Amino acid sequence: MSILEIDRRTELAERAYHIRRHALRMGEVQGQGYIGQALDIADVLAVAYFGAMRYRADDPGWEGRDRFLLSNGHYAIALYAALIEAGIIPADELETYGSDDSRLPMSGMAGYTPGMEMSGGSLGQGLAIAVGHALGLKRKGSSARVYTLFSDGELDEGSTWEGLMSAAHWKLDNMIAIVDVNNQQADGASSKVMAFEPLADKMQAFGWHTQRIDGNDLDAVIDAFDEAQRHARPRPRMIICDTRMGCGVPFLEAREKNHFIRVEPQEWQLALQALDAGYAGSNA
Repeated sequence: MSILEIDRRTELAERAYHIRRHALRMGEVQGQGYIGQALDIADVLAVAYFGAMRYRADDPGWEGRDRFLLSNGHYAIALYAALIEAGIIPADELETYGSDDSRLPMSGMAGYTPGMEMSGGSLGQGLAIAVGHALGLKRKGSSARVYTLFSDGELDEGSTWEGLMSAAHWKLDNMIAIVDVNNQQADGASSKVMAFEPLADKMQAFGWHTQRIDGNDLDAVIDAFDEAQRHARPRPRMIICDTRMGCGVPFLEAREKNHFIRVEPQEWQLALQALDAGYAGSNA
């Protein structure tokens, strides 16, 4: 690994750590939330925002920007953490999370938050909306890319599979989709609510360039985004990320059910301390 590659990885590891920390601090404001998801997807968001995407922090509506569409709107706390880290949202707004008149509602709302490209209250919509964005950008001759994140629970929805077919039909090589496979949704284990394996084979059969990785292995995430951007054939790209809910905070990872977490007041500081200790240990 070259010095430049080492420097890049070091920066992205630090960004992922900060994203997790921002999310925990927002969770503490409300005492509850979708913290497990924010911790599991932080590495992906760090690579997306600080290793792959083009945007201007001082001009979130810049026409030449890459778009990041959050289909799973309940992951908003994770995206807010990335937008804070990117300087698109001021850090002091973190304390307003989920409060009246806040720009950071608990579910993502495009009209409220700078950098939030779509409202994600209804699951299963994001991939189809991303197809529309990507097709529109192509027809305008734009070089911008569309990134979209959706959850394994959204594989229950027919609209997701319609989006998969449409993206391949239109050969949307300006589109990179990420599915977070943490095997949890509100009704239980995602794979038991609606079996979706072999997922990579299905994505490939639908015409997508597909990679499957450990979404909490930062090196694997970096390599996957690089490969998705380099892939030359005119077709959309899919990164399937197997992740661990609560990643980075061992006692949250160990919880049997952590789709929506309620954390005791004293546990928030314990969570931050565990995160800090893990990050310090990884850099020792």
